[in-house]
Amino acid sequence: MSGLLGVRVLLLWSCFCLWSGLASGALVISRDDEEPQDSRRSARSLQKRSTNEMMVEVHSVIVDCTVTSRFAHTVMTSKALNKANVPQEIFFEVELPKTAFITNFSMEIENRFYVGEIKEKEKAKKQYEKAVSSGQTAGLVKASGRKMEKFSVSVNIAAESNVTFILTYEELLQRKLGLYEVLTRVKPKSLVQEFKIVTNIYEPQGLSSVDAHATFLSNDLLPLVEKTVSDKKAHISFSPTTDQQRKCPGCDGTLIDGDFIIKYDVNREKNLGDIQIVNGYFVHFFAPPVLPRVPKNVVFVIDRSGSMSGTKMQQTREAMLAILKDLDEEDHFALVPFDSVTEVWKESLTKATKQNVSDAMNYIRTIDARGSTGMTSGVLRGIDMLKKGRQENRLPERSTDMIILLTDGMPDGGSSYVQSNVGSAMGEKMSLYCLGFGNDVDYNFLDVMSRENRGMARRIYEASDATLQLQGFYEEVASPLLLDVDLRYPDNAVDFLTTNNFVQLFNGSEIVVAGRLTDNNLDNFLVEVLGQGSEGDYKVKGQASALDWTAMYPNDEYIFGDFIERLWAYLTIQQSLEKSKTGESDVKANATAKALEMSLDYHFVTPLTSMVVTKPETENKTGEPLIANKLTEAQRQMAEKMGMISQLSSGVLLSSIVDGDPHFMIELPDRHDALCFNINDKPGTIFNLVSDPESGIVVHGQIIGDKKISPDGTMNTYFGSFGIIHQTLGVRLEVNTQEMSVFQDNKQVKLLWSDTAAVKGLNMDLLVTKDRSLTVTLKDSVKFVIVLHKVWAKHPYHRDYLGFYTVDSHLLSPSVHGLLGQFYHGIEYEVTGLRPGEHPDKPDATMYVKGRELNVTRGWQRDFSRDVKNGERVPCWFIHSNGTGLIDGDASDYIVSSLFTTD
Repeated sequence: MSGLLGVRVLLLWSCFCLWSGLASGALVISRDDEEPQDSRRSARSLQKRSTNEMMVEVHSVIVDCTVTSRFAHTVMTSKALNKANVPQEIFFEVELPKTAFITNFSMEIENRFYVGEIKEKEKAKKQYEKAVSSGQTAGLVKASGRKMEKFSVSVNIAAESNVTFILTYEELLQRKLGLYEVLTRVKPKSLVQEFKIVTNIYEPQGLSSVDAHATFLSNDLLPLVEKTVSDKKAHISFSPTTDQQRKCPGCDGTLIDGDFIIKYDVNREKNLGDIQIVNGYFVHFFAPPVLPRVPKNVVFVIDRSGSMSGTKMQQTREAMLAILKDLDEEDHFALVPFDSVTEVWKESLTKATKQNVSDAMNYIRTIDARGSTGMTSGVLRGIDMLKKGRQENRLPERSTDMIILLTDGMPDGGSSYVQSNVGSAMGEKMSLYCLGFGNDVDYNFLDVMSRENRGMARRIYEASDATLQLQGFYEEVASPLLLDVDLRYPDNAVDFLTTNNFVQLFNGSEIVVAGRLTDNNLDNFLVEVLGQGSEGDYKVKGQASALDWTAMYPNDEYIFGDFIERLWAYLTIQQSLEKSKTGESDVKANATAKALEMSLDYHFVTPLTSMVVTKPETENKTGEPLIANKLTEAQRQMAEKMGMISQLSSGVLLSSIVDGDPHFMIELPDRHDALCFNINDKPGTIFNLVSDPESGIVVHGQIIGDKKISPDGTMNTYFGSFGIIHQTLGVRLEVNTQEMSVFQDNKQVKLLWSDTAAVKGLNMDLLVTKDRSLTVTLKDSVKFVIVLHKVWAKHPYHRDYLGFYTVDSHLLSPSVHGLLGQFYHGIEYEVTGLRPGEHPDKPDATMYVKGRELNVTRGWQRDFSRDVKNGERVPCWFIHSNGTGLIDGDASDYIVSSLFTTD
């Protein structure tokens, strides 16, 4: 799912967060705290943490990853103790790459093991149909962002008992832009006695580069990443002590929160590639060291229908401008925008000279969204231009033809109609790459159509970094090195071969072929690679030989001896699943049957299998069956469409707070990160915080300043009063540091902070906790809590001030806006280029958000929700200059004339 899910928008100093066992990459253990039974209990929870919350002690969180010749085997283990004298529900949640297959899950509770069993999906579904229909069975796997899936399970643990969770998954690392990536997401949420990430990489080709970093690494944590690299092995570990995990001395919060990323590449000295043989199976990695690029002839077919209006079209234009700049002068290109009418920039493909590129960029700037879609005619026009260019000999003989289709819509005339017309027109040489923009696109259709035409599909997420996503995809296919690549092996020596014919090899990628040996006489194992390069035919031959792993790694106990067989199985299943989507019905059926059989044989959770986990029996109910499934991309897309609904139904509250000087913080649990900014203005200024035109709810806040300027020349500002308006219900509420006033039907009700009171009305309920908080519940709508910060009355400079936060912000409409409201439904961004900042503990980085590039600083804000006096430090990316670039427009755009204006 996208980063929009599970968003908390916090404007600090005082905030209240509900955590119910969120974990990522490494493991998180937590208990299932009950929701407050009444508003008074909710208010009390602002000041102190629940006593029971500390009754789960996490002994260990260990992530152990072994990468052997690109095949990664990861085991995640966590052990926790229920210290309470009553049973508790303990959660285990892990995020794993969506390209990985789960192979095992087990729980050890009171010396008894509960192990997941992998079954055919349909049989598992039927077997537990009764539990599913009664609502007892829950899915254990959900989409999580663009790259990850979340595996979660909870179990009831007896008083003073231990539980150990173990999850294992495997994947073949893909080389992209010249690097392999091992991604581990870690979010312990509490201090861990034994926290450890260990990765061992074994690459017989030799390692050319190894880099390790994490999104949560401060200058203090950076030295704890230990990296030992020899010629053919790398060992990376990260194991901070409990004190090193702390956000601050003496506090319980942890710094460990984010992604731990290892990127590496191997030496490439052989034109034949690298062939490894272990236990009767072989794998062939092919990515020659130096080859000149093959010129490409590319037609960009761009959807400009009405649904692309606004941000999508702007981001498409920005991406195309960058892509055009990257074209090589030997390339030829064309631009075909389409809606209900198909147009072309020029009637034929044009060489990518500087002048032609400049002219094309000027044309791109004029493309705007309009009309309905006409995808078929757009793609067919691009095909016709490529064919005509070939027929007229205006394109290089040794070059590759490709169409890149960008669309956010559905196929016109139905998917079968479009696929049939496009497939018959493309012939045998062109490749079709489809980019599906947003959640409304029929991604499954694009995926099938691209695979049928020697290409691939990619989802472009509707987010602020869509421009970068488009550019990133283009970089992957920008430099073809070989065409029509054919890897050949002796027919009498191998069987069960994975795909060994490829349309092209791109710079920075890698071709992988695996198979089973039928002849142990390796003298007969001759390998040949054929292809077409820019300067002539490519042809290399060589003799394969088995590696002596014991001699290569004499100091390591090699325990992953079947890795090539499992690599072969993983690759075969992936390719069979792809074949099951295309071709004739019998071909699809055979591919599906093969993928299912191997998934069961090798214990992989794939789209055709399920892992069934039966929870232990309790006093109140029998063992509860749970099912873990593998999500397809179409299922992930559907999950994102319904993600906000499912997130809310699971009990996660979206909260938003403004407090302090004033400090704003946007917390995004799904991204394991937070963004911060300050708003500074003179006392008396009134800002719009929330404005929802559909519900009629408006919230304004007025700034107050210190009593006088302090000796150091500074004056702090705060929010001193709030105005809440519900236009539909005809209710107004004014809150300042002395009192609260409710206005309705020409009547006024006044309450004082010095009282404890509860007022129930037809349209609004109020609960005042003396000198502490006010809870405002609007009928059938959102809930607000306002916190009073009392300052010593005789303080020479400071004065009382207020904090404000929102509960159930999902009840406001998607059109909600304001300094707070614009973040209620989330924000997408990317942070790269970590570098030293002005302060040694606060590194700088580059953030891409809302189509902008910002310099941000890793800093800290204080969260006073649990400790009103001292607060708790929270790490976040700080956006400078009043949030410029992050908030829509300028801070001054949110200034209003009065607390109750609705203009």
